[in-house]
Amino acid sequence: MAPAAGGLKAQKMDLPGPRAVRTFDGMKGYGQFCPVAKAAEIFAERWTPLVLRELVCGSHRFSHLHRGVPLMSRTLLAQRLAQLEDAGIVRSAARTKGRGREYFLTPAGEEFRPVIERLGEWGQRWARSHVSADDLDPGLLMWDIRRRVNTDRLPDRRVVVQFDFRAVPKTFRRPATFWLILEHRDVDVCLKDPGFEIDLVVNADLVALTKAWLGDVRLADAMRSGLVRVEGPTALVRAFPDWLALSGFADVERPRVGAAR
Repeated sequence: MAPAAGGLKAQKMDLPGPRAVRTFDGMKGYGQFCPVAKAAEIFAERWTPLVLRELVCGSHRFSHLHRGVPLMSRTLLAQRLAQLEDAGIVRSAARTKGRGREYFLTPAGEEFRPVIERLGEWGQRWARSHVSADDLDPGLLMWDIRRRVNTDRLPDRRVVVQFDFRAVPKTFRRPATFWLILEHRDVDVCLKDPGFEIDLVVNADLVALTKAWLGDVRLADAMRSGLVRVEGPTALVRAFPDWLALSGFADVERPRVGAAR
């Protein structure tokens, strides 16, 4: 049937021809023109949201990105970064000092920032009941703590805090001891003894410190209960809770019991 006069005529879409595209582990697309489908082909592949989370949180070096996703192989991380660069989400540049490259979000990648933030807020509010013992990781907890320190509340000198974790899952095969190096200009976490004098020793039940970090319990209460023990000079012990800003999702309002049903 011919279209009515003045009506819509069939439009021909000017589509690009076939092109070679690097895929994630051979993943096929959804075969849909829908913008949600096209965005999901980039964003929703395994590990990609966590890589973007690390970039949003300020990690730029490859080694720093990998510390935020330690169960992801370095080969797969390199592949994923290359894919994100091809997609215009990430750009890389040679480091101004030292070897290797650094990775940054492009303007298109920056638009994922509120997506990552809302996803984390939703997870804090609705998905926490699905956390198991195997999801607990003292290394990842320390990496998150490292970037959430109130440096303006630190003493006017370097402070070294040793963390000894107990009740660690058997899946964590490394020694559960870490050293947090605190200075106004920089904060770092070490997997090996840095050789500095230790100012504080934190002996923590992993579950208790994780709950305190996520805002489920007050850190001061965990310290009073003995689940988190801090030893050292009295003034530093008292100041310690104020040094940690807690998780960026700690203040997310929790639903009432049964609200999700």
